[in-house]
Amino acid sequence: MLIRVTEEPLSADEAARAVASPAAGAINVFLGVVRNTNLGRAVSHLVYDAYPTMAEKEMRAIAEEAKARFGLEDCAILHRTGRLEIGETSLVVAVSCGHRRESYEAGLWIVNEVKKRVPVWKKEVWEDGEEWIEGPESLGMQQAPASMRP
Repeated sequence: MLIRVTEEPLSADEAARAVASPAAGAINVFLGVVRNTNLGRAVSHLVYDAYPTMAEKEMRAIAEEAKARFGLEDCAILHRTGRLEIGETSLVVAVSCGHRRESYEAGLWIVNEVKKRVPVWKKEVWEDGEEWIEGPESLGMQQAPASMRP
Protein backbone atom coordinates (compact mmCIF):
# COMPACT_ATOMS: atom_id res chain seq x y z
CA MET A 1 0.00 0.00 0.00
CA LEU A 2 1.41 3.37 -1.04
CA ILE A 3 0.13 6.40 0.88
CA ARG A 4 1.77 9.80 0.60
CA VAL A 5 1.20 13.54 1.03
CA THR A 6 4.01 15.50 -0.61
CA GLU A 7 5.01 18.76 -2.25
CA GLU A 8 6.79 16.77 -4.98
CA PRO A 9 5.11 15.99 -8.34
CA LEU A 10 3.01 12.82 -8.31
CA SER A 11 3.65 9.80 -10.53
CA ALA A 12 0.80 7.69 -11.91
CA ASP A 13 3.39 5.11 -13.02
CA GLU A 14 4.75 4.80 -9.47
CA ALA A 15 1.23 4.31 -8.11
CA ALA A 16 0.37 1.67 -10.75
CA ARG A 17 3.61 -0.22 -10.06
CA ALA A 18 2.93 -0.09 -6.31
CA VAL A 19 -0.43 -1.85 -6.66
CA ALA A 20 0.51 -4.36 -9.38
CA SER A 21 -0.19 -7.98 -8.48
CA PRO A 22 -0.29 -11.30 -10.36
CA ALA A 23 -3.81 -11.75 -8.92
CA ALA A 24 -5.05 -8.46 -10.39
CA GLY A 25 -6.96 -8.52 -13.65
CA ALA A 26 -7.48 -4.77 -13.43
CA ILE A 27 -5.46 -1.77 -12.36
CA ASN A 28 -7.39 1.48 -12.37
CA VAL A 29 -5.59 4.82 -12.00
CA PHE A 30 -7.36 8.14 -11.38
CA LEU A 31 -5.61 11.48 -11.78
CA GLY A 32 -7.10 14.64 -10.33
CA VAL A 33 -5.64 17.57 -12.27
CA VAL A 34 -5.82 21.34 -11.85
CA ARG A 35 -8.26 22.84 -14.35
CA ASN A 36 -8.34 26.42 -15.57
CA THR A 37 -11.93 27.29 -14.57
CA ASN A 38 -14.29 26.68 -11.68
CA LEU A 39 -17.79 28.05 -11.15
CA GLY A 40 -17.39 30.40 -14.12
CA ARG A 41 -14.10 31.93 -12.93
CA ALA A 42 -10.71 31.66 -14.62
CA VAL A 43 -8.36 29.89 -12.21
CA SER A 44 -4.71 31.00 -12.20
CA HIS A 45 -3.42 28.22 -9.93
CA LEU A 46 -4.28 26.29 -6.76
CA VAL A 47 -2.59 26.05 -3.39
CA TYR A 48 -3.09 22.90 -1.29
CA ASP A 49 -2.33 22.71 2.40
CA ALA A 50 -2.56 19.71 4.73
CA TYR A 51 -1.60 18.16 8.02
CA PRO A 52 0.49 15.40 6.38
CA THR A 53 0.57 12.98 9.33
CA MET A 54 -3.18 13.24 9.92
CA ALA A 55 -3.93 13.18 6.18
CA GLU A 56 -1.84 10.05 5.61
CA LYS A 57 -3.44 8.32 8.58
CA GLU A 58 -6.93 8.99 7.17
CA MET A 59 -5.85 8.05 3.63
CA ARG A 60 -4.54 4.73 4.99
CA ALA A 61 -7.87 4.12 6.77
CA ILE A 62 -9.74 4.83 3.52
CA ALA A 63 -7.46 2.44 1.61
CA GLU A 64 -8.00 -0.32 4.19
CA GLU A 65 -11.79 0.20 4.05
CA ALA A 66 -11.69 0.07 0.24
CA LYS A 67 -9.64 -3.15 0.24
CA ALA A 68 -12.20 -4.84 2.48
CA ARG A 69 -15.27 -3.35 0.80
CA PHE A 70 -14.28 -3.99 -2.84
CA GLY A 71 -11.93 -6.97 -2.49
CA LEU A 72 -8.91 -5.04 -3.72
CA GLU A 73 -5.47 -6.56 -4.03
CA ASP A 74 -3.87 -3.21 -3.24
CA CYS A 75 -4.39 0.53 -3.22
CA ALA A 76 -2.30 3.71 -3.55
CA ILE A 77 -3.39 7.24 -2.62
CA LEU A 78 -1.06 10.18 -3.28
CA HIS A 79 -1.96 13.83 -2.63
CA ARG A 80 0.08 16.87 -3.51
CA THR A 81 0.45 20.04 -1.45
CA GLY A 82 1.84 23.48 -2.24
CA ARG A 83 1.30 25.57 -5.36
CA LEU A 84 0.00 23.66 -8.38
CA GLU A 85 -0.27 25.11 -11.87
CA ILE A 86 -2.97 24.36 -14.44
CA GLY A 87 -2.61 20.78 -15.69
CA GLU A 88 -0.58 19.52 -12.72
CA THR A 89 -1.75 16.43 -10.84
CA SER A 90 -3.06 16.99 -7.32
CA LEU A 91 -4.38 13.49 -6.55
CA VAL A 92 -3.50 9.98 -7.72
CA VAL A 93 -5.58 6.97 -6.73
CA ALA A 94 -4.59 3.53 -8.03
CA VAL A 95 -6.36 0.27 -7.23
CA SER A 96 -5.78 -3.31 -8.30
CA CYS A 97 -8.29 -6.12 -8.10
CA GLY A 98 -9.54 -9.17 -9.91
CA HIS A 99 -12.12 -7.43 -12.11
CA ARG A 100 -12.60 -4.08 -13.84
CA ARG A 101 -16.02 -3.22 -12.41
CA GLU A 102 -14.76 -3.30 -8.83
CA SER A 103 -11.70 -1.27 -9.85
CA TYR A 104 -13.90 1.56 -11.16
CA GLU A 105 -16.30 1.42 -8.21
CA ALA A 106 -13.45 1.38 -5.70
CA GLY A 107 -11.61 4.23 -7.39
CA LEU A 108 -14.70 6.46 -7.38
CA TRP A 109 -15.47 5.58 -3.76
CA ILE A 110 -11.90 6.34 -2.66
CA VAL A 111 -11.81 9.73 -4.43
CA ASN A 112 -15.10 10.73 -2.81
CA GLU A 113 -13.93 9.60 0.63
CA VAL A 114 -10.63 11.47 0.26
CA LYS A 115 -12.53 14.67 -0.60
CA LYS A 116 -14.86 14.19 2.40
CA ARG A 117 -12.50 12.95 5.10
CA VAL A 118 -8.86 13.86 4.51
CA PRO A 119 -7.58 17.11 6.10
CA VAL A 120 -6.39 18.77 2.88
CA TRP A 121 -7.50 22.29 1.97
CA LYS A 122 -7.56 23.92 -1.45
CA LYS A 123 -7.20 27.61 -2.24
CA GLU A 124 -8.24 28.79 -5.68
CA VAL A 125 -6.37 31.80 -7.01
CA TRP A 126 -7.87 33.94 -9.78
CA GLU A 127 -6.67 37.08 -11.51
CA ASP A 128 -8.69 39.27 -9.14
CA GLY A 129 -8.73 37.29 -5.87
CA GLU A 130 -8.45 34.01 -4.05
CA GLU A 131 -10.56 31.82 -1.79
CA TRP A 132 -10.12 28.71 0.33
CA ILE A 133 -12.70 26.34 -1.16
CA GLU A 134 -14.67 24.18 1.27
CA GLY A 135 -17.95 22.25 1.25
CA PRO A 136 -19.82 21.28 -1.92
CA GLU A 137 -17.54 23.28 -4.22
CA SER A 138 -14.56 21.12 -3.30
CA LEU A 139 -16.57 17.99 -4.15
CA GLY A 140 -17.77 19.36 -7.50
CA MET A 141 -21.35 18.73 -6.39
CA GLN A 142 -22.75 21.30 -8.82
CA GLN A 143 -21.22 19.55 -11.81
CA ALA A 144 -21.29 15.86 -10.83
CA PRO A 145 -24.18 13.73 -12.10
CA ALA A 146 -26.47 12.53 -9.31
CA SER A 147 -25.32 8.94 -9.85
CA MET A 148 -21.73 9.91 -8.97
CA ARG A 149 -22.50 11.90 -5.83
CA PRO A 150 -21.59 10.34 -2.48
